Amino acid sequence: MTTLFVSDLHLDPARPEITRLFGDFLDGEARGADALYILGDLFEAWVGDDDPSQAGGFVAGKLRALADAGVPVFFQRGNRDFLVGPAYARRAGMRILPDPAVVVVGHEPVLLSHGDLLCTDDTAYQAFRAQTRDPAWQERFLAQPLEARLAFASQARAASVARQGELKQDGTMETITDVAAAAVEDMFLRYGVSMLIHGHTHRPATHALTVAGHARRRIVLGDWYQQGSVLRADDTGFHLAAL
Repeated sequence: MTTLFVSDLHLDPARPEITRLFGDFLDGEARGADALYILGDLFEAWVGDDDPSQAGGFVAGKLRALADAGVPVFFQRGNRDFLVGPAYARRAGMRILPDPAVVVVGHEPVLLSHGDLLCTDDTAYQAFRAQTRDPAWQERFLAQPLEARLAFASQARAASVARQGELKQDGTMETITDVAAAAVEDMFLRYGVSMLIHGHTHRPATHALTVAGHARRRIVLGDWYQQGSVLRADDTGFHLAAL
């Protein structure tokens, strides 16, 4: 059996071809999997479970069908869809995991995370993350009319694009938006694992490193902006590939 991991699909009605690709993946390869883990940013934006997003409705149906077929679906919230709640999870038949979370793949404990927690050099983002993960902030935000929440999401995306442009201009884009080595080492030591899988940075790769004298591995999942990206774990190991 194969365990599948995906992240950073950023599904959006504006990119229907990627939504269809994910639907085909769920109807096809995923049906034969031991489990599917979605490590955040399933959607480009999510402002509440009452958002009538076309992508959200389509994906919920496909995920529910997969779960009903006997394949467990697990989901970690990302920086774009941290407001996915229990109502949508029930509709999609998926279980929400904390971030980070340790799961057993085969016989090996593996640490899973969306990955934004590891980007500690981006202090502006970490401050925004802390604010928006506060339950009181979320309660106030979700109490607003849907139109106001959608406007906030649009403004937040525009601000993010503008900031990325500034970081590229001053040459700090590559370092600020990637994981910090100290944060990665701390995560390995805190959870006592040898394998970490995450997304968020859109830099798919497998990194071998040594922490506290022990060999460790960090696998970064790719995004789905131009094509699919999946990590397959089976008896032969972990294999990262494009779809």
